[in-house]
Amino acid sequence: MIRFFTTYLFLVVLLCVMEKTLAQTVLTIKSGEKWYGGAVNEAHLMPFKEGCSLDMYGDTKGNQAAPLLVSTKGRFVWSEEPFKFAFNKNKLIISHTNGAMVVDSAGKNLKDAFTNASKRFFPSKNKLPDTLLFSRPQYNTWIELVYNQNQKDILSYARAIIDNGFPPGVIMIDDNWADYYGRFDFRSDRFTDAAGMVDSLHQLGFKVMLWVSPFVSPDTEVFRALLAKRLLLFDNGGDPNNTWAKAEKPAIIPWWNGYSAVLDFTNPNAMTWFHSRLDHMVNTYHLDGFKFDAGDADFYPANALSFKKVTPNEHSRLWGEMGLYYPLNEYRAMWKMGGEPLVQRLRDKKHSWEDLQKLIPHLSTASLLGYQFTCPDMIGGGEYGSFIGKDKLDEQLVVRSAQCSALMPMMQFSVAPWRVLSKDNLAAVKKAVDIRAKYVPYIMQLVKQSAASGEPVVRSMEYEFPDQGFSEANGQFMLGSRYLVAPVLTNGNTKKVYLPKGAWEDDQGKKIKGPATITIQVAPDRLPVFKKQNLK
Repeated sequence: MIRFFTTYLFLVVLLCVMEKTLAQTVLTIKSGEKWYGGAVNEAHLMPFKEGCSLDMYGDTKGNQAAPLLVSTKGRFVWSEEPFKFAFNKNKLIISHTNGAMVVDSAGKNLKDAFTNASKRFFPSKNKLPDTLLFSRPQYNTWIELVYNQNQKDILSYARAIIDNGFPPGVIMIDDNWADYYGRFDFRSDRFTDAAGMVDSLHQLGFKVMLWVSPFVSPDTEVFRALLAKRLLLFDNGGDPNNTWAKAEKPAIIPWWNGYSAVLDFTNPNAMTWFHSRLDHMVNTYHLDGFKFDAGDADFYPANALSFKKVTPNEHSRLWGEMGLYYPLNEYRAMWKMGGEPLVQRLRDKKHSWEDLQKLIPHLSTASLLGYQFTCPDMIGGGEYGSFIGKDKLDEQLVVRSAQCSALMPMMQFSVAPWRVLSKDNLAAVKKAVDIRAKYVPYIMQLVKQSAASGEPVVRSMEYEFPDQGFSEANGQFMLGSRYLVAPVLTNGNTKKVYLPKGAWEDDQGKKIKGPATITIQVAPDRLPVFKKQNLK
């Protein structure tokens, strides 16, 4: 009897081990193979090294993400649901899968891996966001006004843009324009004539976007109405067997501005309500579009109950669907919406050289996940905490940040260059804007092609030049297939540039034969650009 029981226990343990093993997908990493993907905000750690891991369930690192990994040997891993991956002892281990896994080995390089995955799982819809987002700089009121968004200062900021020689484009009114979250009207103590303000901005040549979020302030009139209609997420009350139909208490979620309820977009009626409120803002105040902030997967906790049971990541994706109604849109957090006409923005970067150096790997990785219409955060940094207590900003950092953004799909100002820069450095930033203007026709050509084919606008060096040793060349990028852009990203005036095979000509007319590694002196107002010659 004892022997039988011992044997039984052994079999149970063996079956558990087998089930755990079978739940994993283990890939042997090929010689020289490098992997990218998952979460954009981890891209400065890519290609992934030994020991790197990420569980994407409910965690997209505060930025764009997708259940996709791609390799320099043409392989990709995809699942419709989030999964965990880890790199350990020359193995890629995939576990905690919530859906079927696809491992495709049909390609030969990084471009093949992306192209094959894109066509199969997130094909481009042949639609563009509002093209003003690409053709002109964007301006966000956040760093200048932070939580003191008000009519007088917004109009002053807009007029200063033009008075200082910058072209009008899209202007974004940021957080704290309403009395509370969930109320869709401008607060009267700061906006005496909000519709008139927007009309004035239009007359100055701007289109106007407004910051919105899926949060609703508790204990307010709107909150009580939405709760009665069951359009909010509910709390399971500590009972894992509780259901949405029986739940009574709303889920109250901590976020950077305190604690709020959250709209449940698995409920079509919540979608309809939110859409109606946005349309109200458009019709009443003449707005052109919206900056859709928050919506991160981690704002949808496991103990929350929704109308339909979905993963936290799917909640984030549903937030993305709201932007499809408005061609003038922007998102910071996103899940599995590659190929859609949605504008993305990299997560807020600090006012530091370290964070400036993240822009290129983060943006090029966003491209590998299908997010081709991505903005590289605000020039000089968008993380306002890093500005607090600084009487004087690093002027060179602001200039180099503007140059880094200039030939990316979009460039966005927030801190006012004319306020924080010397005359010479302001001229250097304005020159970066002028440089962009010269390339706008090519950028527009690229974004239109991308909308049709999914081909990245900004491409990593490895993507465009496989098997030439560029898998970790994160200090430069390709704009399409024609221009190699190599901004200065350190505190100094030198830049090491890696030129692939072929003939190149730099922005000063010098011809160079590649492959070559060159170190150049870069004037404070110069953005090094190398044009590929003899294109077929």
